[in-house]
Amino acid sequence: MIDINLIRENPEQIKAAMVALNTEAPIDQILALDARRRELLTEVEALRAERNAASKEISRAKDPDERQSRIGAMRLVGDRIKALEDDLKGVEAELDEAMLWVPNLPHASVPVGPDDSANMIVRMEGEPRTFDFEPVPHWDLGPALDILDFERGVKLSGTRFYVLRGMGARLQRALIAWMLDVHREQGYTEIYPPYMVRREMMVGAAQLPKFEENIYHDAEEDFWFIGTAEIPMTNLHRDEILPAEALPLHYVAYTPCFRREKMSAGRDVRGMKRGHQFDKVEMYKLTTPETSYDELESMVGDAEAICQGLGIPYRLIQMCTGDLGFQAAKKYDLEVWAPGVEEWL
Repeated sequence: MIDINLIRENPEQIKAAMVALNTEAPIDQILALDARRRELLTEVEALRAERNAASKEISRAKDPDERQSRIGAMRLVGDRIKALEDDLKGVEAELDEAMLWVPNLPHASVPVGPDDSANMIVRMEGEPRTFDFEPVPHWDLGPALDILDFERGVKLSGTRFYVLRGMGARLQRALIAWMLDVHREQGYTEIYPPYMVRREMMVGAAQLPKFEENIYHDAEEDFWFIGTAEIPMTNLHRDEILPAEALPLHYVAYTPCFRREKMSAGRDVRGMKRGHQFDKVEMYKLTTPETSYDELESMVGDAEAICQGLGIPYRLIQMCTGDLGFQAAKKYDLEVWAPGVEEWL
């Protein structure tokens, strides 16, 4: 959540950032609610001070009629305080909700652009391979090798599900284990987190309320299925005070991930591209603001080591403001060349 003081003191700067992000946020509503909140606080505090002062006067009053008169007046003040406190709670709740719709602000080094067409290629490693035959896309090759079964996946769970079998399942498991081992050797501590979390954890990871329609939810228990291990790892040290010397903390976690993918309408979703369930190995660093961007750059290098170890041509993309996402201040993507579909994924 963005500091309210930053919005209050630099509203035009925040609005300009929203334009650069190609998004909208209720900045004017936040400013109005913040002003109303401060007005109510001022009035409540003034009435409390009046009541405290009157209480002292009442204790010193000797005339019974005067004392009763002042007590009656203070009852009215107390009723007014109660009404104002109720108003204040409502305003604060509205303000808190509105603040959750403000995305992170882009770092100054992020290129400005409206959408993914303005993303920048930072570097490319390796050349896409050429073949003396026409490469086959994975949605044809997998079934032909009997390692990928879309029909039974759909039978079990519906569209955008699949079954890995035989060497396909073994390959998935081997890649996950190998990636965890590589990152462990790079200094990351492996974490096995829950795959479902409470609502507060989703809010803390900036998933709610923005992406509520894209998250699977068990309403009875109020469990939310994670779409990335980033969610539990963001909250791992929630409500804790860590000594500065304990930082940075480097974590890595494998989890299955679940997304409704409502936001993928109009995109190519063939094969395994946009499934509702997928596996991911996630790196996470908890550090100080002063070192966070250096840690980001080193994390990118740790991720590149995976592509290099596999010998797969890849490119590093820096996302522009319009493709940055809700949570990020700066973001990179690693894309690998998929010859079967002739595109970077």
